[in-house]
Amino acid sequence: MKRRMKLRLFCGVCLVISQFSYGQIHFSSEDVFPHKKEIYKKGWIDFNKNGIKDVYEDSKQSVESRLDDLLSQMTLEEKAGQLVTYYGYKKVLEDSIPTEEWKRNVLRYGVANIDEHLNGEIYDLKRLVACMHETQRFFVEHTRLGIPVDFSNEGIRGLCAPKATSFPSMNGLGCTWDKELAYLQGEIEGCEARALGYTNVYAPILDVSRDQRWGRWEGSLAEDPYLVARLGVEMAKGIQSQKVVSSPKHYVGYGDCKAARQWDARTDPHITPSEMYYIHEYPFRKVFQEAGALGVMCAYNDYDGVPMSANYHYLTEVLRGEMGFKGYVVSDSYAIGRLAGVHKVAADEKESCLQALKAGLNVRTEFNEPDTYAMYICELVNEGKLSMERVNELVRQVLYVKFWIGLFDQPYVGDIKTVGEIVSSDAHQTTALRASRECLVLLKNDKQMLPLDNRYKRIAVIGPNAQSRGYIPTHYGPRGFKHYMSVYEGLKEVYKNDNSISVKYAKGIDLVNKGWPENELIKDNLTEEEQQDIAEAVSLSMESDVIVAVLGDGAHTSGESRTRSSLDLPGHQEDLLKALVKTGKPVVLVLIWGRPASINFGDKYCSAILAAGYPGAQGGLAIAEALKGDYNPGGKLNGTWPKTVGQLPMNVPTKPNANMEEMHYHTVANKGLLYCFGHGLSYTQFKYDNLVIDSIHTHTGNVTVSCTVTNVGSREGDEVVQLYVNDVIGSTTTYEKNLRGFERVHLKPNESCTVSFPIVPDDLILINAKHERVVEPGEFKVMVGSSYSDIRLSDSFYYRASQSDVSKIVNKKEKIMNDIEYAQ
Repeated sequence: MKRRMKLRLFCGVCLVISQFSYGQIHFSSEDVFPHKKEIYKKGWIDFNKNGIKDVYEDSKQSVESRLDDLLSQMTLEEKAGQLVTYYGYKKVLEDSIPTEEWKRNVLRYGVANIDEHLNGEIYDLKRLVACMHETQRFFVEHTRLGIPVDFSNEGIRGLCAPKATSFPSMNGLGCTWDKELAYLQGEIEGCEARALGYTNVYAPILDVSRDQRWGRWEGSLAEDPYLVARLGVEMAKGIQSQKVVSSPKHYVGYGDCKAARQWDARTDPHITPSEMYYIHEYPFRKVFQEAGALGVMCAYNDYDGVPMSANYHYLTEVLRGEMGFKGYVVSDSYAIGRLAGVHKVAADEKESCLQALKAGLNVRTEFNEPDTYAMYICELVNEGKLSMERVNELVRQVLYVKFWIGLFDQPYVGDIKTVGEIVSSDAHQTTALRASRECLVLLKNDKQMLPLDNRYKRIAVIGPNAQSRGYIPTHYGPRGFKHYMSVYEGLKEVYKNDNSISVKYAKGIDLVNKGWPENELIKDNLTEEEQQDIAEAVSLSMESDVIVAVLGDGAHTSGESRTRSSLDLPGHQEDLLKALVKTGKPVVLVLIWGRPASINFGDKYCSAILAAGYPGAQGGLAIAEALKGDYNPGGKLNGTWPKTVGQLPMNVPTKPNANMEEMHYHTVANKGLLYCFGHGLSYTQFKYDNLVIDSIHTHTGNVTVSCTVTNVGSREGDEVVQLYVNDVIGSTTTYEKNLRGFERVHLKPNESCTVSFPIVPDDLILINAKHERVVEPGEFKVMVGSSYSDIRLSDSFYYRASQSDVSKIVNKKEKIMNDIEYAQ
């Protein structure tokens, strides 16, 4: 296992008042709000300006005592302020630092958090930190109790801030199957957030994607809950290791909206209660229980008729009662307003406010001023409709997070002097390049077409993603990258020292054409301009020895609000691919994707296919390295790739025979999978043997499964060893293969390693006909392999309940009981 990098934590106090401007953005509010230096005492801050060290100002007191003291001093208006978000500059705030207007709105009472403040407006990082300090200074020095604000920001492909380190999107990270890498990405995002002054990051996304048409597949880790959970836990741990809050989203069921529809149609997932538990709740449960994430964003959707933003069962009973969540819940923007505006379960905004607060939603987030919402809170309490006890409980949870961050001891997060050394540092860039490499999945490699090495002297690089950065979304991510390289530039870079090899480029076609997306429904013809562009690409290809066709998705075809009705290549890209194949030259397809694609033509006629899930700013270099052979791709698909959109839904985990058309191809010849979950090839080969289960019969449900993996090829490379478990006979139907372990290992030729997987009772839970969560006695089959379909080793163990458990569980069928009796 590689060592986790150690990152310095920069959180020194900076009370220097910056007095300069940059364009129309001002960096000092000294004239409007004079600096109250006298409140900064030795070892503490006099937040309430009374000259006395109150309990909540004393770092030696317990957090609970400090919370009690602070709450006892707060007015209702101040409590209401802690239940709202204010969006930052150019979102809702009209200036980059405090102004006179702040004295007249809810900001004068303090607010829970300011979201996305300055995250796309200031590229001088020292000035950005200075503005963050000035904003915080308003709350510390010029509100009555000095309650600091929590600065929240997005972070699903690197921190959403200028010059931050660019990582692959969540779909790319999911294809790495690398838990250590997920931790490092979280650690870097947390480190850069704190260096810039942000204290809360909306990441990871824990939506389990169940429909490949969904536009937000690119922002999701996987279609499998276990893979989402394991990577999510590590990323959350990494973020919070920097004393920055991890706020995963979107809680819960958001990844299974009807037919992948979005916005106002994103309601009522069509899933059973047991599926909610097995699939959608699972990653959140693990991230809260194992990583201790202290934030969460609730989803837009309803479930069984009850919207999540007003769902007491999910926001209080499940989230806090079962999952042990201790932080604060924010609404997705307008999730509370939807109660009246979309879901129609509330008469107006005031009733929506009441429903959300009673359900357990702490903080309202929306792209407008929250003053009216704060006023509703006060009115509802005064009218007796909302208890002060409930308000205190919700406010306490918000303040608890602020104490955990350390804002009441050091409110000025971020370091003007060192921020430039931290953000996008060389060490961070190295880790990001590692992520760009590890997200690559080799889907096909006919006759060892790849790597190219130095076998081809004339390389034609063709396609809309060959010389583009459009596949690096800046929405919810960094911009102003320190390093960027396209695939074309990457290939020129890796071959720069070989004068015998030429690399030439032609676009061939745009990502989408003028008639898109209508032409997904009504096929249209190529325009004269498109025909000419394709002809130029073909001409270049005919003069070349090999064609690298770089196709796929971009910001126009995949992402939030980008759900599609087809999984085919967008626009006229397949017309280009067909023309390239027709040249007779070997074609390597590089697919840069945001969602699984039905690339049936490419799979049949291209010599090799390398897939990159939105691979980040350094993705072009990583792809080029893999094509040449300087890097051996070892990623695995994070989802099922069907042949046609008409097969949906099709995903894992799946109930027995639910995907059986894959096995009965002789009756439905055009069906079956294009690529299965966990699929991914390598330039080398791996042998599996020596499967060992340490306890064939267990009374506890705890066993350890191990096997030996050997690199039997000629190149070093990575293999992702996958463990699946099946409850052979259950009182209710069970999934045919539950992913319950995986490990990415790097092996040199002829090198072996032993991979071990612990299995615990939680891995074996079944919801029986009485809706009880139990582990039933009987046989559990374990399967170890290189993908969902490529199982190399299998065996079974048997669970026998202890006497005290017998009355709590449902007996299995007679065969299993006989097996247990025989084992005795």
